[in-house]
Amino acid sequence: MASNDGWYYVKNGETVGPVSQEAMMSALPDAHGPKTLVWGPGAPEWTEARHVASLGAVSMKASPPPRAPKQRKADEIDYEIHGDDMQFVEVTLDPDEVVVAEAGGMMYMSDGIEMQTVFGDPSKNQGLFGKLFDAGKRMVTGESLFLTTFGATSNKREQVAFAAPYPGRIIPMHLDEIGGEIICQKDAFLCAARGVQIGIAFQKKILAGLFGGEGFILQRLTGDGIAFVHAGGTIHRRELKSGETLRLDTGCLVALQPSVDYDIQLTGGIKNSIFGGEGLFLATLRGPGTVWVQSLPFTRLAGRILANVGPRGKGEGSILGGLSNIFENRN
Repeated sequence: MASNDGWYYVKNGETVGPVSQEAMMSALPDAHGPKTLVWGPGAPEWTEARHVASLGAVSMKASPPPRAPKQRKADEIDYEIHGDDMQFVEVTLDPDEVVVAEAGGMMYMSDGIEMQTVFGDPSKNQGLFGKLFDAGKRMVTGESLFLTTFGATSNKREQVAFAAPYPGRIIPMHLDEIGGEIICQKDAFLCAARGVQIGIAFQKKILAGLFGGEGFILQRLTGDGIAFVHAGGTIHRRELKSGETLRLDTGCLVALQPSVDYDIQLTGGIKNSIFGGEGLFLATLRGPGTVWVQSLPFTRLAGRILANVGPRGKGEGSILGGLSNIFENRN
């Protein structure tokens, strides 16, 4: 075997080889481009092709290569979350990497970022009907029909940032570390690496759909990349053991793993339901699995703002405040 005939590479999760250096180089564009994992002379372990400085310089033994590691389908992006209550996430992209975001979420981007508005899911190779189907699912959740992609088109690393829409926290969801799937409230998605699929999940239980605070339609994020989810106030992650139950306000649920059973139950007692301030129902989550909860749902924040909208802070100061407003509003 010639020294340049012992190359192996990974295509669609399968090991191909041994092949010559020339055959491997011609096959790289159809595999994963410069990020294709290769093994052979000069590469004693599985390495991305772009990181192999010299090919064919070292002879190799005619033994089979080690088992190829599982190749990630989503882009491996770097990120940094800035801020405290009004956060934004800055994503750093290597050349040819792409991040997908909701329309209108971009804060700033460097000169080498190319922005495109796409119809349907950019992580899939779809025809027209597939794009229409995915766009229709997004319309059902109340989101825009379009997504926006931001790709690094230069030969150096580029940055693009996305801002939270209201006070709260941005949560990085490493989907490959939490089972490859997460279900979240329908307006929680902010952005994700290319390869993460944004779909919908239907609430199967009628009462939970009617009174659970999230409706019948939830967002489903699947893949092996990083997705960023936003929620209000402080975010708390909790691990539920098998059979362990957590009860919470119906609006405080942000996200959960699909292994968690989601339902609702009555608060109990007429006095609690009418005067307790928590409504008629509580959400019940039963493990096993991970859940994320928020301290300030946007509906609660909006309700407090609307309750105080009016001339000179209508409703402020209770009875004495109202009398003061009467005497001060002379015109």
